[in-house]
Amino acid sequence: MKILYFAFFVLLFSSCSKNIDENCFIVKEEKSVYIEEKPYTIKEILAEKPNYLEIISLKSFRTFKEDSIYVHDHKWENYEQRMKGKEIDLKDFKDKFFDDFMFFNNEKIGNVQYTLGRNNLGYWLLKIEKNKPSAYFLGLSFSHYYLNEIQTRPIIKDGFLQIEGSLVKIIKVPGLPGYDDYSSIDEGMLFKINLKDLTKDADNDGYNDIFEKCFGLNPNNKDSDEDGIIDFEDPNPMFKSEKNKFTDLYENLLPEYSERLDFKKRPYYFEVFKSDCDYFRQVNPKEYKVLFTSENEDQQTDYIKSTDVFNFGISKIKKNKMFPERFYIQKWGSSSSTDYAAEYKDGKWKLEVVGTIVV
Repeated sequence: MKILYFAFFVLLFSSCSKNIDENCFIVKEEKSVYIEEKPYTIKEILAEKPNYLEIISLKSFRTFKEDSIYVHDHKWENYEQRMKGKEIDLKDFKDKFFDDFMFFNNEKIGNVQYTLGRNNLGYWLLKIEKNKPSAYFLGLSFSHYYLNEIQTRPIIKDGFLQIEGSLVKIIKVPGLPGYDDYSSIDEGMLFKINLKDLTKDADNDGYNDIFEKCFGLNPNNKDSDEDGIIDFEDPNPMFKSEKNKFTDLYENLLPEYSERLDFKKRPYYFEVFKSDCDYFRQVNPKEYKVLFTSENEDQQTDYIKSTDVFNFGISKIKKNKMFPERFYIQKWGSSSSTDYAAEYKDGKWKLEVVGTIVV
């Protein structure tokens, strides 16, 4: 019996090691081929719309062209200055949510303040009640849904969030690599979500169920990775953080910002990475929160499949057969990529830039 158990343990260990090698190290060089995805049709968007979303066609509405021209030509002019003025009374939201969101369409009902917000993950409903801020993710992909910056109707009515907007597709702008724009495919829509569905937080962890389902967290467990830290306070809520030299390498390559961030004060700011490498997924970031999704599209959520939420990426590791402690790795952003040679010596990584491409 002991022999059988030992054999099973060896088989399990070798299987796990093989998976880590396959997911974290480059075994065979493969040339990446860019395939431009076809934009969704109206029929496809409607077929895959969330069950909690109701869409109503309006007879009278603010056109996509009118609203988008406002965004391009007016909204972001002197944005910071206008935030402090009377034109946009959103200072309370800026104070509570810092710079996590771009705000638009504020509304006050009694002592409760509402506004719409957008960050790199998508659209949110933001609320301040009794001086307490809350944010509820809408789960509407900005690849498919455009929410008007100026709303002509109340955004909260009869227990529903209602937002005017359009169904859109993202188009590439010729001559501007990495720059995308919207094109309307059906405008004059009213998107309605029951506030009970939107604000539902089954595990009471601070993130609504829609958010957790969209990004692969467990909506029924406030500590998705069961590491003893609730998701709202965990810098890496999907995977338990571990300490080893390759996880340390990935931590060294995480994006840095000119302004030091504090994830404890900014629980809605995440960087999302696409990786199946356990070493990468076990990082313990210090400045901001991280989420991960599989490289395998079959294992991604519907929201991730249709929405580009990735600002950065870090590759698998390439080994050097001649020098076992020397490795090669690449990281990239929206307009550049950098190749590194990494050497592990005296318990620390020494990184050397060996190539850079700027688009």
